[in-house]
Amino acid sequence: MNLVSPLIVGIIYCLLMSLIKEPHRRHFNAIMVGGAGAAYLSGGGFGPWELPFVALMAYVAYRGLDSWTFIGVGWLLHTAWDMAHHLKANPILPFHHGSSLACAICDPVIALWCFRGGPSLIALVRRGFRSGRTADHAHDHASAPS
Repeated sequence: MNLVSPLIVGIIYCLLMSLIKEPHRRHFNAIMVGGAGAAYLSGGGFGPWELPFVALMAYVAYRGLDSWTFIGVGWLLHTAWDMAHHLKANPILPFHHGSSLACAICDPVIALWCFRGGPSLIALVRRGFRSGRTADHAHDHASAPS
């Protein structure tokens, strides 16, 4: 399995989420992490133990409506659940054996972004380009002969 692709998927997720304005971005991500908690319900392989995990993730998602930290915790909880399924149960996508492992690699990328407060990556890139141009422009003026 390619280990880089899930990292790229996590980054793309964060970039796409950056298109949503706050506070809607946080609310949407709380819903997403709640939905992720139910991903294994229809055949995850842990039988009735799938239900307490769904309940835990629902609680974490509810708290995530007001807290990026809870959303990040939810993605890390899902990472642990992904690994448990990869090692001992059924994959998240029944037709792709390594899908739970891929999800376990992707989810921490999203969690790190959440722990940073779910910033708009697009705005960060724009600011970086602007500050880079300003620095280049200042350098050009400083090195110009008098």
